[in-house]
Amino acid sequence: MQKKVNVRTLAMTAILGAVATVLMFISFSLPIIPSFVKLDFSELPALIAAFTMGPVSGAVVCLIKNLVNLPFTSTGGVGELCNFLMGVTFVVPAGLIYKYRKDRIGAVAGSFVGAVVMAALSFPINYFITYPFYAATMFPMEAIMAAYQAINPNVETLAQALLWFNVPFTFFKALCSVVITFLIYKRISPLIKGKV
Repeated sequence: MQKKVNVRTLAMTAILGAVATVLMFISFSLPIIPSFVKLDFSELPALIAAFTMGPVSGAVVCLIKNLVNLPFTSTGGVGELCNFLMGVTFVVPAGLIYKYRKDRIGAVAGSFVGAVVMAALSFPINYFITYPFYAATMFPMEAIMAAYQAINPNVETLAQALLWFNVPFTFFKALCSVVITFLIYKRISPLIKGKV
């Protein structure tokens, strides 16, 4: 019996990883943030996996989508590394809290904590990894800052840009996944768990 559960968990994690991969390819910009910062909903399947099968499955979904995207990257894998780190900081706390309180309050609390952690840790991840790499290999820091300053001329440093734009955007992105998860979770969780 345990073997059957493990096989189903592996299969469903792989399927959700494939869905996350497709969603990662479907990204778009918002007019209130520089165009190189994209919105996608690829954390949605990872959050569903964390709730239905545990935080490890959620983290594996984040890993799958980024590994599959590696051959198509223009960031030398750094963008995928940072996407993975931020995804894990979102779905693992959410999944851990829900694991110990499997009700609506646990789901709401886990989702909110995960969104806050992801937003907060997006600052050091972007400040110390993402943007230094981009500045060294793709765009000079002046060009990066110019994109932010075109929207808000008062932004003078990268830290300010991240606090004004990236941290709130990351929190918004996480909340989008939370809202969609709450809308569809009850309908699809029995299918994922094999209870239909």
